[in-house]
Amino acid sequence: MKLNEMSAIELSQRLSRRELTALQVVDACLAEIQLRDRQIHAWATLDVEFARRQARELDAGAVRGPLHGLPVGVKDILDTVELPSEYGSPIYAGHRPAWDAACVASARTAGAVILGKTVTTEFATMHPAATVNPHDPRRTPGGSSSGSAAAVSAHMVPFAYGTQTVGSIIRPAAYCGVVGYKPSFGMLSRSGMKMACESLDTVGVIARTVKDAALLVAGSGMRSIDVPSVDKPRLGLCRTPNWSHMTRDGVHAFEVAVKRLAQAGALVVEQDLPQDFATLDAADLRILDYEIARSFAHESARHRERISAVLLARIDSGAGMPHADYAHAVHYAGECRRNLVAHMEGLDAIVTPSATGEAPLGLESTGNTAMNRLWTLLHGPCVTVPAGSGSTGMPLGVQFVGLPGADERTLGVARWAEGLLNA
Repeated sequence: MKLNEMSAIELSQRLSRRELTALQVVDACLAEIQLRDRQIHAWATLDVEFARRQARELDAGAVRGPLHGLPVGVKDILDTVELPSEYGSPIYAGHRPAWDAACVASARTAGAVILGKTVTTEFATMHPAATVNPHDPRRTPGGSSSGSAAAVSAHMVPFAYGTQTVGSIIRPAAYCGVVGYKPSFGMLSRSGMKMACESLDTVGVIARTVKDAALLVAGSGMRSIDVPSVDKPRLGLCRTPNWSHMTRDGVHAFEVAVKRLAQAGALVVEQDLPQDFATLDAADLRILDYEIARSFAHESARHRERISAVLLARIDSGAGMPHADYAHAVHYAGECRRNLVAHMEGLDAIVTPSATGEAPLGLESTGNTAMNRLWTLLHGPCVTVPAGSGSTGMPLGVQFVGLPGADERTLGVARWAEGLLNA
């Protein structure tokens, strides 16, 4: 197996024993990028000499931490001091922040090599970027963490940072056939992130295994890197009020995956969301538009002509929204979060689709967010693992959702499931 195809956990062990050098690992990743990125367009900025210099410095010193020598992709919505941070917008072409985002600084302290900046959609919102799906370049990789998902899937880097406002980690990870982990809201610092939505934006990771995802989050500020498998978990099967958006392939793959989990010993019970969650989707959209208008007040006032039509429509919608409508949506979302605790009593996690189906053909959209919006608004951890493929051979995923703060248990359930669903 080539170095760039190894898991981050295996690389970490070999690097810590000095069986490999950081430079060897970085060069293997750079070679794969050179080979494949002309077609995939996963990277917004790549400074080969900067990456190799970091690796040589690590090789010359003591093992620095749990991420020692591991290359990391950084979504270009997160600030980096040595590399441009352009946020997927021509407004910020060549922009050089004065500091690293908190998660990036923590990862570097833990020994990571910042390999480069991965492509984000415009301000991590809805307007697609240039990245294509590594499994089929005619299809979207999802968004907004488009470059991170594609780079990890194509073995250009073992893991990468993503961010999620609606479904921007889970959906691209599912479309690209890799693991995505959106931690509980606020678990990782958002300092140094170009935010779109204060109530929703969450920093997370995309990786090829659950343990790899947990390792990067650990090196970014989480306490533990030990994710014991939760064998034979108690799962609530939730179709959500948005089930009508599911494709036939998506429904079939999900039913097959849940059946395999049950056959392996999981206790699976039907767990529809309570009736009083019925308008949560609408509340999410109101919060999103109102906060987007606030976050991009400067760009809207000074650079309207350089903002996409789809984002401008959301900005204008939010700017015209009565504050009372926004306040009601925020209050209602908080009530639903409190009610979710009782709803999930006795469960280890909820199991639900990661996306409505396979990555759709065409590059004019990043895909349907219907299976993500509610869970992001509810602030709990979400983990997607690969779960087979659809009729055209494109990857599909299954998502595990926990209560806010129950990240280790949710990761443990996902770790147990990934071995079964990828067997």
